[in-house]
Amino acid sequence: MAKDSCLSRITTGVAYGGAAGVAFGAAYGTYDAFRCRIPGLMKIRHVGQVTLGFAATCGFFMGVGSLIRRN
Repeated sequence: MAKDSCLSRITTGVAYGGAAGVAFGAAYGTYDAFRCRIPGLMKIRHVGQVTLGFAATCGFFMGVGSLIRRN
């Protein structure tokens, strides 16, 4: 494959978006769990669900954005 192939750009965009989504999702999920007063160990499940949701969403849109973008 070429150094700057289409698939390479998409996977890089998904990886960067996923990493950013994990960071923001963990921060927001923690805040939301305490704000909504989720009891006990359910906080961990809530934070995990929010984190994965943010990571998937950001990864998808960064992947699509890097596919559309041209150099």
